[in-house]
Amino acid sequence: MIKVVRGNPTREELAAALAVVQARAAALAAPPPGAPGAAEPPAEWSAPTRIARGRVLRPGPRAWARTYWPG
Repeated sequence: MIKVVRGNPTREELAAALAVVQARAAALAAPPPGAPGAAEPPAEWSAPTRIARGRVLRPGPRAWARTYWPG
């Protein structure tokens, strides 16, 4: 139960406050990362091959650095 103690909030202000409270309650109810049953992040996000995909390799000085980093 939520009760307005002071002031006279508009419908929009009250809806925003309730949305924050509901989001916080949902975050607390979710299992912590790494717990059994928690969704695992995709393993490919940190793969070096993802960065180099689609790039044309050019030989030359510091070519090894240009292989994986844009620029």
